[in-house]
Amino acid sequence: MTVLYKNQQVGDVNVFYREAGRKDAPVLLLLHGFPSSSHMFRDLIPQLSDTYRVIAPDLPGFGYTKAPARGAFEYTFDNLAAVIGDFVEALELKEYALYIFDYGAPVGLRLAVAHPERVTAIISQNGNAYLDGFSDGWGAWQAYWRDDTPENREACRASLSADVIENWQYRTGTTPRLLSPDGYMLDIALMARPGAEEIQLDLIRDYATNVERYPEFQAYFREYQPPFLAVWGRHDPAFVPAGAEAFKRDLPDAQVHLLDTGHFALETHCREIVGFIRPFLARHL
Repeated sequence: MTVLYKNQQVGDVNVFYREAGRKDAPVLLLLHGFPSSSHMFRDLIPQLSDTYRVIAPDLPGFGYTKAPARGAFEYTFDNLAAVIGDFVEALELKEYALYIFDYGAPVGLRLAVAHPERVTAIISQNGNAYLDGFSDGWGAWQAYWRDDTPENREACRASLSADVIENWQYRTGTTPRLLSPDGYMLDIALMARPGAEEIQLDLIRDYATNVERYPEFQAYFREYQPPFLAVWGRHDPAFVPAGAEAFKRDLPDAQVHLLDTGHFALETHCREIVGFIRPFLARHL
């Protein structure tokens, strides 16, 4: 199935997205994380587009989506979700399953809370919604949430460095010979664009709003019981396996599978993840 590379104007934001599959097929909306883009789904999309209409947008501030500069656009998770919500409306997606990863989790769960009737199923790949999921590697970010000072903001800048992106986010917990450099090299290059770091620091500060909304997300799970699959890199240095298991508290029928890899599990375990997704979606879509 041919993958198409398209753009959709949403207000002042020109959203870049990848799409494959029949127009009348059930929709799977893929939401990427930090510091990546829809490029992280490059191997997954062809594996699912024979059965599903797979759509993967780049969030504002990431990838090839064109959004206004800081000052003209406030880079918050509420605004990222608002843009993707308007993107969904522009594409006239009446129902969709969500694949949420990292930053894509709080964005996607905002969509689910706003329109629970549209969400047919949720797949979380290292997409957190519980305090249990945080590792001990969040110290600088949490200090910034508690106290918005220039010093605390500057302390978070190391998270955006090429070394941290490659070695902490991508390589930790993986089998190196299975890890293509394509993902982290593109992320590093895009992070080096003028103004990109300041946008990301704004989002790091605003990440505290996601934690504040965890009880709301969990209440959505309890009330609506969406079919739920967690496929989680067990060696993720940011989101630990307890965060995957925690979904079962509110979703007793949730499936949880821990893979022998790190944060960017698709980079090394795409085939295994597809093996879990296909029967899961076949039962629920």
